[in-house]
Amino acid sequence: MITVRQSQARGNANFGWLDSKHTFSFGNYYDPKYMGFRHLRVINEDKIDPSRGFPTHGHRDMEIITYVLDGALEHKDSMGNGSIIRPGDVQRMSAGTGVAHSEFNASKTDPLHLLQIWIVPEKKGIEPSYEEKHFSLSETQGKLTLIASGDGRENAVKIHQDTDLYAAVLKEGDRLNYSLNSDRSLWLQIARGSVKINGQPLNNGDGAAIAQEEKINLVSTNNNTEILLFDLA
Repeated sequence: MITVRQSQARGNANFGWLDSKHTFSFGNYYDPKYMGFRHLRVINEDKIDPSRGFPTHGHRDMEIITYVLDGALEHKDSMGNGSIIRPGDVQRMSAGTGVAHSEFNASKTDPLHLLQIWIVPEKKGIEPSYEEKHFSLSETQGKLTLIASGDGRENAVKIHQDTDLYAAVLKEGDRLNYSLNSDRSLWLQIARGSVKINGQPLNNGDGAAIAQEEKINLVSTNNNTEILLFDLA
């Protein structure tokens, strides 16, 4: 079964400097039908003006993954980490017992486009931690590449949950196949471009909950497609 969450149906918060699309309930956007999917709690697509961003604020008991599509994100946190995240970089912050951080567009001229993802951890009260890794275009072009997982295998960042997160950058006509265990579900997020999944079209910003399918067949229908695929317990 494939249930599509269309891009235009997402929640939206526009503050001028920030245009944020919410796949699931977040902030002032609330829809009891979309409180998350399995352990996946948040997928926000943020577009941030040059030199603008989020001043220091706190989080706890959440696995936070940031995936930059365009531009550069400047990150600082209370654990002493400071870095600039660009396309190809995957940032993981385990908030645990509590962490504060700030996030700003590092450019004075160019907009920033990113996805911020929250995953509910397997237990509360863990020690906060931070991890960042780079995945080159050669690693993600035309194939699913593991970028986050519960065991950190294959050079993925390690999260505190039984979830595998894959990324792929696709050209028109590229094909991917993925087999699904009966006790697991998938969430597919189209970061940009468009695909057909088991013959069903998905466009830029769309998401899809996938369950009770033995496998998925995915075909890119755009020459500039980027997807995230979550395999969830």
